[in-house]
Amino acid sequence: MRPSLVIFDCDGVLVDSEPITNRLLRDDLAARGLDLTLDRIEEVFVGGTMASVGETAREMGADIPEGWVDAFYEQMYAELAKGTPLVDGIEDVLDQLDAAGIPYAVGSNGSLRKMSITLGGHPALYARLETTLYSAHTLGVAKPDPELYLKPARDAGVPPEQCAVVDDSATGCTAGVRAGMRTMGYAEHNDGARLKAVGAEPFHRMSDLPGLLGL
Repeated sequence: MRPSLVIFDCDGVLVDSEPITNRLLRDDLAARGLDLTLDRIEEVFVGGTMASVGETAREMGADIPEGWVDAFYEQMYAELAKGTPLVDGIEDVLDQLDAAGIPYAVGSNGSLRKMSITLGGHPALYARLETTLYSAHTLGVAKPDPELYLKPARDAGVPPEQCAVVDDSATGCTAGVRAGMRTMGYAEHNDGARLKAVGAEPFHRMSDLPGLLGL
């Protein structure tokens, strides 16, 4: 069944920002006594807020000082502002949704400032999304809380069961499933087992999404 609304995560779904952020986080934590591989960084931290990342890293033995979250954000924003590529195929997905008359929104654990930097580097895309960006920093709740996906659905007047979520993390997919929405787990670089385990439908190429959504 075609959805009446599609809600996208941002990082790793619209923009390929996670490799940049993960490398930065790995280097920062290594300097603070927690030396992890990039695979382990992705497994443990992707999908969380920076506040939760800091808490978890501290529990794992990293020397995380007061004010670390804000300082890391500034470092991350500066790096992302150098240029953040789009996920391959996402513009065509939005084109096909537009052609089908299906609206879309974005629900992200990242801040609006972060989205303005990453998406803003692609002005034509940003113009399509700017009025439907939802951030955990603004709403005061973060995935896996389903509210980050329920709020855009309410604002669009679309029941959860008529919505589809596209997310690439287990945390985000959990939010979609808890929201009662069909949840598509984007697993570009892995088998999608972690996403399937929380109830998502894994897929591996963004170009496959329109067909999966019945467009």
